[in-house]
Amino acid sequence: MPRVAAIDCGTNSIRLLIADVDLASGTLTDVVRVMTVVRLGQGVDRTGQFAPEALERTLAATDDYAAQCREHGVEAIRFVATSATRDASNRDEFIEGVRARLGVAPEVISGTEEAELSFRGALSALDASRPGPYLVVDLGGGSTELVLGQTSPEAAHSMDVGCVRMTERHLESDPPTVEQIELARADVRAALDRAATEVPLGAARTLVGLAGSITTVTATALDLPAYDRDAINGSLLAIVDAVEASARLLAASREERAALPFMHPGRVDVIGAGALVWREVMERVRADVAADGAVLDTVVTSEHDILDGIAFSAAERL
Repeated sequence: MPRVAAIDCGTNSIRLLIADVDLASGTLTDVVRVMTVVRLGQGVDRTGQFAPEALERTLAATDDYAAQCREHGVEAIRFVATSATRDASNRDEFIEGVRARLGVAPEVISGTEEAELSFRGALSALDASRPGPYLVVDLGGGSTELVLGQTSPEAAHSMDVGCVRMTERHLESDPPTVEQIELARADVRAALDRAATEVPLGAARTLVGLAGSITTVTATALDLPAYDRDAINGSLLAIVDAVEASARLLAASREERAALPFMHPGRVDVIGAGALVWREVMERVRADVAADGAVLDTVVTSEHDILDGIAFSAAERL
């Protein structure tokens, strides 16, 4: 089994997965799986470029990941950059900084490819008893990917809404005001309207949520005493419970969010917006499924996501 490194650099965090990949069985075994909040997308929505301090934080984390790749003897590295890098005018500085540290250039992938990698990662560990079609939602810092399919993606769309982008654009107060929340909701709903022209949301029979905002909402609904990846992965929540947990996070003050025992410090400032986006997605999908004559009243949370998809793709390139 090849040992590969997958790096996912998003708007809020950079993550590393070193894994041994068995392509024949479609499984992988984790060696290292870590996440560092670097907020690469700090101010990108407003300025259109990376802030110097954000680049410095991200390249420092890349130095650490390069050392771990050497330590564990990886055979291939695939570094994927997503929403913030697509939008930044000075991305060449970031690309060259990564190349100097890892020996590979980051691939600035499209929202569609991001969605496809997320779908592959999520389905690699999904309980086979769950009915399809599956709608996989990967809620990031700058964008949210929606991808629908049975065994492979059949329709996908990338929305320019995410926890960092919505926080910087709308949720300025602590906690946010009613007016700020309504403006953010209108933004997300308009994005969902556009997404629905490309992805038939009502066709979904299993809704799967990925990434830190959604796993944190799940930890809130489960009232976990600490962040527990095993408890969160594969958990099945009633949508009404996930919506209620989202509302609690959105209404909480920064101090209240920081005090939650499962809250990552780097997510405290943006989880309210992430919860808002996830609530809007769940409610829209549930309504569209009902309009299609079916019932969708639960959501599955997966800890397997784009990182897993990147790792599989890196192994296939060897």
